[in-house]
Amino acid sequence: MKTKLSIQLIVGILFIITLFFSSKIAFGLILPLLGIIITASNTKKIHHYVFLIITLILYFSAFFNFKYLFIFSPRFNYLLSIVLYLFSLPLPGLFKFIRNRLYQMLILLIIYVTVVFFIFLAMPGDYTSKFLDPKIMKQPEMMEKIKRLFGVDDPWYVKYAKHMRNFFNLELGISFSEYPKRVEDIIAERLPRTVFLFLMTTLSSYILGYNLGKRIAWKRGGISDKVATFVGIVFWTIFTPFFMLIMIWLFGVVLGIFPLSGFIEPSKWLNVSFSTQDVFIRLLLSAFVLVAFWVVGIIIASFMKTKKAKNISVLSISLSGIILVLLYWLFNGYGYYALDIIYHVVLPVISLTILGFAGSMLVMRDTMLEIIKEDYITTAKAKGLPDKVVRDKHAARTALLPLVTSFVLSLASTVSGGVITETMFSWKGMGLTLLNATLVQDTPLAMGCLTFTGVFILVAHLVADILYAILDPRIRY
Repeated sequence: MKTKLSIQLIVGILFIITLFFSSKIAFGLILPLLGIIITASNTKKIHHYVFLIITLILYFSAFFNFKYLFIFSPRFNYLLSIVLYLFSLPLPGLFKFIRNRLYQMLILLIIYVTVVFFIFLAMPGDYTSKFLDPKIMKQPEMMEKIKRLFGVDDPWYVKYAKHMRNFFNLELGISFSEYPKRVEDIIAERLPRTVFLFLMTTLSSYILGYNLGKRIAWKRGGISDKVATFVGIVFWTIFTPFFMLIMIWLFGVVLGIFPLSGFIEPSKWLNVSFSTQDVFIRLLLSAFVLVAFWVVGIIIASFMKTKKAKNISVLSISLSGIILVLLYWLFNGYGYYALDIIYHVVLPVISLTILGFAGSMLVMRDTMLEIIKEDYITTAKAKGLPDKVVRDKHAARTALLPLVTSFVLSLASTVSGGVITETMFSWKGMGLTLLNATLVQDTPLAMGCLTFTGVFILVAHLVADILYAILDPRIRY
């Protein structure tokens, strides 16, 4: 009782402090005090307090700007203090696994950024010989001054220390090819386009591949199984650029249904007070809203007892999301311009969906063929359960695990995988940006794109592990 009263008293005092001091000081002091209180009230083990002390040292060194205690940068100190603070708490099960994975991700991120840095460091030439005016290059005094400014002649370890400090300060530099834009601004502009394109195609291809794969595997050996498997193998092994050219030629040139390439029709965007990025961000948010409504419908349907009630729940909630999004675009004044973007994205989405569904269907089919041989499937059939229940509730759920891993990792590789697609359709996203930056040797932009790819993949691996624990009751952390 006294302990609870003391905690309440401390929290009250901290609240009073926030009323009299600036928000930065109050926020900066309240966070570590709350951390101490939480740790002290949950554990008495020595190693937890050791991590707490290290966390406080890192945190306060960044907060009070003690430069001698910085590890790369103040922001990295903050990041590392958050990760280490989790080790001062007795976290159970899955939360303990996530904490350990965050620590591993941080180490892998440092290794990955280091490898990328030394790869570009080994490339011939330097900044001053790639993008400067030739007239300046003919003046030795000016060239030497610029080289000193850029640190061209610095030892490799000095360059590495500067690079890591800038990276963990989220300062990726300025693009040479798109000067004076900052690298992080370019990534923030191009990333939504890639996410929108590949999120739509990945979701549609995996939903299609999952449903078709489990059906043909359950009725293996039939005509539908042979035809679907043949078609899947064809699209899985086809040369991607060749297939893209066929799609562009058929639907863009012969039929004239879709535009050949591009992100928008420039003539439709003349004299508008907003940018294409404003409309595109709204489109991306609308897509997330639709997916969220669909997921909520599935969750609610899982509590229903009859199949009719489940279908009604999913359809009604999904339809509500569609109506809500349509009303938003009808009255926000951007609908006409959003249709132009959608018109240009339809052909890339169709092309990627056809290519993507083939792989997911084959993975689902092969996994299902192994699962249906298991003893628990035979037991479920012996109990007299309907075939559809055995297929969907027992076999398909377990067979979904490799597909989930493939799904998450395919999202993670959208930047590198989008190079071919975005180049063929002139879709100016992260893939095309990375390709152009590499071709013109725009080192800061290329390194920024590659670094973001690494971060994305690390996060995707963590998400895949968490989904494994949710979907498979046999997995425990």
